[in-house]
Amino acid sequence: MTTRRALVTGGSGDIGGAIAHALAAQGCEVLVHANANPDRAQAVAQAIADAGGQARSIAFDLTDAAATRAALDAELERGAIDVLVHNAGIHDDAPLAGMREEQWTRVIDVSLHGFFHVVQPLLLPMARRRWGRVVALSSVAAVLGNRGQANYAAAKSGLHGAVRSLAREMASRGITANVVAPGVIAGAMTDGLFDDAQVKSLVPAARAGTPQEVASVVAFLCSDAAAYVNGQVIGVNGGMG
Repeated sequence: MTTRRALVTGGSGDIGGAIAHALAAQGCEVLVHANANPDRAQAVAQAIADAGGQARSIAFDLTDAAATRAALDAELERGAIDVLVHNAGIHDDAPLAGMREEQWTRVIDVSLHGFFHVVQPLLLPMARRRWGRVVALSSVAAVLGNRGQANYAAAKSGLHGAVRSLAREMASRGITANVVAPGVIAGAMTDGLFDDAQVKSLVPAARAGTPQEVASVVAFLCSDAAAYVNGQVIGVNGGMG
């Protein structure tokens, strides 16, 4: 069987890097995407290669439709992209009453518009091969809401509707689309946000999750074994909701 290729957006971060490693360990050739941190994406790709896997970095701005399309067209000329994990996302927190329009727009641009820009060009090629996996990373904030994150929760919960609809559209072509919604996960995005007491009060499991625990669920959803799991929002949150 030919090696499947996987694109991980936001692959330079803690969760994205763990997902890239997990997919490479599963036998995929991984395209580790970044925009603001191309050196970190290259470091992830190099670490995968050093461990015996196949990976390389790729950089483009997901909020720029033309740039994204050009990058993907160039990649599709090199070979099929069988797996898309849309992990890219940003925070820009403020109470909605004091939120600037650019805070609202930028967060939604990366998570939600970025999803459209990156997934749409890949769907018909996947359909022609009658196999594909799409996983979007969301957040427990999209399920429960969170103070100061109306923009982030709106962007991520928008992914839930898009992915569930996509699953219905593409299921007969052997393509699955699912959402993984992490809770409090240890790493750079949560460092300093919660102390141990806050984590214990927020999370029934009384600890933060690890990027690897998220990545293992994503890797399963991208495998042949998950062919009948479709249109789901799966929480990885220690029982938060």
